[in-house]
Amino acid sequence: MRTLRAIVSVLLRDRVMLASLFLLLALIAISVCAPLIAWHDPAQLTPRMRLKPSDANYWLGTDSLGRDLLARVLYGGRLSITLAAMVSAIAVCCGLLIGLVAGYFRRVDAVVMRIMDGIMAIPSLLLAVSMVALGGANLLTIVTAISIPEIPRIARLVRSVVLSVREAPYVEAAVGLGTPTAVVLWRHILPSTINPLVVQATFVCAAAILTEAALGFLGLGFPPEIPSLGTIIAEGRPFFQRAPWIVLCPGIFLALLILAVNMFGDALRDRLDPRMARKHRS
Repeated sequence: MRTLRAIVSVLLRDRVMLASLFLLLALIAISVCAPLIAWHDPAQLTPRMRLKPSDANYWLGTDSLGRDLLARVLYGGRLSITLAAMVSAIAVCCGLLIGLVAGYFRRVDAVVMRIMDGIMAIPSLLLAVSMVALGGANLLTIVTAISIPEIPRIARLVRSVVLSVREAPYVEAAVGLGTPTAVVLWRHILPSTINPLVVQATFVCAAAILTEAALGFLGLGFPPEIPSLGTIIAEGRPFFQRAPWIVLCPGIFLALLILAVNMFGDALRDRLDPRMARKHRS
């Protein structure tokens, strides 16, 4: 609750954060309202309308199969946002649990963190490509493939916070009074991890959106009948000279989405980190 109030108070003072949040919410809103904005079915094939430039009926034109590009971009954006939220939730929950255990219990720290180091040694895109190739291009496999490389980063962040808070006088006092370990972790240590977790979750979202787009561009993402920003860009690449809007429109939407998430995360980090906040005030 204190973190939420801090974020709201910062939003009222920070114009950069407010602008990035407004852009992010606008992109999410138009993606969620895709059926209301784009009245064409994104999977409807109209060969006679292929590679048609923008007009009153097709606001962003059509692709090489006559499908409405606006509908495909908005539905692809909604898919990317949904997938990013799922990846962020899974990575934060798993990383938080692993980081708390590794940071508080010295005996399991070395074993757990060596496993995390081993996962981080594998390139994230290579791991995602391998898992999708083995498990198939479905939502569960793609979300799992993108989430696994992000978990060690969250775990290391939480562990570093726990290591610094574990020696605090109020934590030692609670342990000395015989407070159960679960209560110590929940009441005294977990609140200290909320601020860095909120910031890191935004960067996980941006990384998940970019990785999903990369998988779609490489042909390892969702099936062609499911609109995906990376798939749309890959399908429009052979027709770029004749119909550049097929690549530019999803590319601009993808760039704006990642830019908004990263700018919001950077501004949030600068304001929630006490050291950065002091620099801004000075």
